[in-house]
Amino acid sequence: MKTPMQEMLEWVRATLPMDLDTPRLIEEKIESLLEKEKEVMQDFATDYERECRINLERSIEKCWHETFNTKER
Repeated sequence: MKTPMQEMLEWVRATLPMDLDTPRLIEEKIESLLEKEKEVMQDFATDYERECRINLERSIEKCWHETFNTKER
C-alpha cells in the first residue's frame, strides 16, 4: 500500500517531463513532505493506540463493577 504522497511522486515522475525545472521542484517538494507524512501517521497511530487502551481499560473496569455489583471509583 502506498501513501497519497508516494502515489503523487510516482505520478509526477511518470507524467511530467523531468528534464524541466518545475517538475523537479515539485518532485523535491513531494520528497520533503514524505517524512512529514510519515511522522503525522505515526503520531496518529500512537494517539489512537493510547486512546483504545484507555477505553479498553475503562470498559473492563466498568464490566467488573457491573458484574460483581461493586461501586465505581
